Amino acid sequence: MFGTDPLEELSIPDGTQVKEHDLVADGDVLVGGQSTVELGIRGGTVVAGERVTVEGDVEADGDCRLDMWCDIDGNVLVGDDAYLGERVHITGQLIVSGDLDIGDDVEIERGFEANGWIVIRNPMPTIVFLFVYLSHLLRVGEKEAAAEVADEFLSEDRSAEPVVIPRGARVSDDTWRVSTPASIGDACRLHGNIRATEIKVGSETEVFGSLRAKGPIRVGSGTVIHGDVTTRGGDVIVASGANVRGGISCERCELSEAAEVEGTIRARGGITLEDNSVAEGVESSTDKPPKRNADSDTERTAQKPAGERSAEKGTTEADPEVTPAVVPIDDGTLSASDTEQAETDETSRAFVPLETDETESSSAFVPIEESEFEWKGTKTARANRNGNDEDVATIIADAEDR
Repeated sequence: MFGTDPLEELSIPDGTQVKEHDLVADGDVLVGGQSTVELGIRGGTVVAGERVTVEGDVEADGDCRLDMWCDIDGNVLVGDDAYLGERVHITGQLIVSGDLDIGDDVEIERGFEANGWIVIRNPMPTIVFLFVYLSHLLRVGEKEAAAEVADEFLSEDRSAEPVVIPRGARVSDDTWRVSTPASIGDACRLHGNIRATEIKVGSETEVFGSLRAKGPIRVGSGTVIHGDVTTRGGDVIVASGANVRGGISCERCELSEAAEVEGTIRARGGITLEDNSVAEGVESSTDKPPKRNADSDTERTAQKPAGERSAEKGTTEADPEVTPAVVPIDDGTLSASDTEQAETDETSRAFVPLETDETESSSAFVPIEESEFEWKGTKTARANRNGNDEDVATIIADAEDR
């Protein structure tokens, strides 16, 4: 396990936090060989592979096992038993509540204390010790005891999942760099930029740094990323309520409508906005068929021209329910109220047609003899104010002489 085969991924379980330059976990902490952790480690059982460097204190509530060539720049505090391989270097003090199994050429600069037995020898690597112990139990016929040991070491029913840092990783306040996929749980608080082949971040997590991967990146709901989200050839999925306080660069971006991105989004394959209700499994109102209302359908039918309605019905007849706004005079009919109004208008109107007019008509041209007005022609006529037939004859004679 340690020294040859790398662990499969960087796994940060739920609730893991970085506090005061320490990586704090509720469960165990497993560090692969040739890794560098520029933070202190606090957890249940702490196991480190070959040539692991920890630039801080190591505090283990349970056991602590440091493989050969490990370098601890700080103190080591162990709640149960401690196992130190050969050539382990501790710059601080070693305090063990239980037994101490120590190898050759171990250097502890500030001394050590142990309440139990102190055995100076070269302890086996953890995985080798497990296989040797199980094989011995099976050889003597203790199958039940071997099953209990295997369940204790291999069972996944733990109170808390362990923090797994793969082989060759580098973890610091500045960068978490691994060559494997990275999985970060819910309600975590991490400092540093995450660099991995793939990254998956849970919900309600806060990362004070950026995310960069070769493959896909997924940001859970309610998660805050204080940096950019960049992938070389993968897709980026940002769930509802997430906040990316930088930009996004990816192949395709699937963004929830309830997410927030403060920077620029660069997606070569396009951006997809995801409806929040659809993402949560709730049927969207846009997917529901429109409700049909009889009144609204009638209004839409009435608004269409008669030709279109007849074409839709497959006939050329006009819709009997619709009355045209303009009708010919010969075809028009009046309702009872319109008839009464017409009769009232007939008696009160000032102009009547000639053929039905009963009043006496008068000609526009009237002979002078029949005119009611006094004719004032020449001076002779005006002198004679008592106009008669002789005056008219005199006027006619004068006109003929001229």
